[in-house]
Amino acid sequence: MTTTAATDADTGGTGAHPRFAAALQELGLAELTTRIRRFPDATSTAAEAAAAVGCELSEICKSLIFAADGVPVLVLMDGASRVDVELVRAELGAGKVTRAKADVVRETTGYAIGGVPPFGHRTRTRVLADRALLRHDVVWAAAGTPHAVFPIAPAALVAHAGATVVDVREPTA
Repeated sequence: MTTTAATDADTGGTGAHPRFAAALQELGLAELTTRIRRFPDATSTAAEAAAAVGCELSEICKSLIFAADGVPVLVLMDGASRVDVELVRAELGAGKVTRAKADVVRETTGYAIGGVPPFGHRTRTRVLADRALLRHDVVWAAAGTPHAVFPIAPAALVAHAGATVVDVREPTA
């Protein structure tokens, strides 16, 4: 999939997707718009974002959409970890959990994979945040485009995303 860089003109000068910038305003987080970091190269993977920001991989917050019995659910996970879909399934009491297809991600959130922020989505979904995110003072998350990220305290991230804190990381060997 080819992505094109957004210009400051179409991001309101903040570097963020306009929908996400509006969500920050609505949530009383307007001060975060000045902390958004925009990069010429994509930060659509956790590794790319960590390299661009200059932080640990685990300080990146991935916003991942899954389908639990066909219903979209957002999982917030640190960049160094993988989601254990069986733990998500058990947490939700679902019969089946799978990664959502790109069209479902865009339809649900209003953003493309690689730029999905943790809140400010087109539709309201259930949100799970893995407990490992809380180990950090600050995490970096996508600001609605594959070229922009913003810093936020994990507790504020959980609160503004309306997330339930859970343990859904794949066990490490």
